[in-house]
Amino acid sequence: MPVKWVLYWQPNQGSTVSSQILNEATQCVESINGVKEGRWKATLNYYKPMVRDQANQADFPRDFLGISLADQPSKYYFIIRSQRIVLEADSSIQLIMEKLQSYKSKVALYFEGFQYQLGDFRLRVGKVVPTHSENVRGIVMEVEYLPISSMEKARKVMEEFLEIWHEALSKRSLPGKFVNIELNFGEFGLADTFTPQHTAVRYALVMAHMIATVQAVRG
Repeated sequence: MPVKWVLYWQPNQGSTVSSQILNEATQCVESINGVKEGRWKATLNYYKPMVRDQANQADFPRDFLGISLADQPSKYYFIIRSQRIVLEADSSIQLIMEKLQSYKSKVALYFEGFQYQLGDFRLRVGKVVPTHSENVRGIVMEVEYLPISSMEKARKVMEEFLEIWHEALSKRSLPGKFVNIELNFGEFGLADTFTPQHTAVRYALVMAHMIATVQAVRG
């Protein structure tokens, strides 16, 4: 699987995330000759245990995330951050999770946007919105380098591409920037060769950083 980075929009202190910033970002992709291929969508669910007997609390993870990815429609990924575990399951597990009494989905977020082809790169830029809402909670950008599946071999090319991207975006004088998070995938038992599990872990930690950033800006 090609190497993929997932970046999130970090607003400047005192500013907020908006649809206008997303529009500017997509226009920027097109300005550097990105060819629109269509829409894309992913979902993230945040699960918390529903434990009636507190004596059994230790038997359950404090929380975990469930993620469906646009390019893996038949799969569903679970990430238990506290124990550094990532699991792949059939997408039908989502229906089973809805019926389980032990866990309840507390938050559901949708990622919606457009996919672009740009030479050897595929970009997906979209907004993050809660279920049944149009309020933009964040903006994410996937950068995928198609020829290489080794993260270490692709690193320099990805860094050079992001330099070009940030330079193009800086001309629009937007109140913030896209941020890439350095991760230690070895903690999750993942090797150098990129897999969908790597993407799921990236989304899980990006969302944690995004939520913390929004709370810091607001408060």
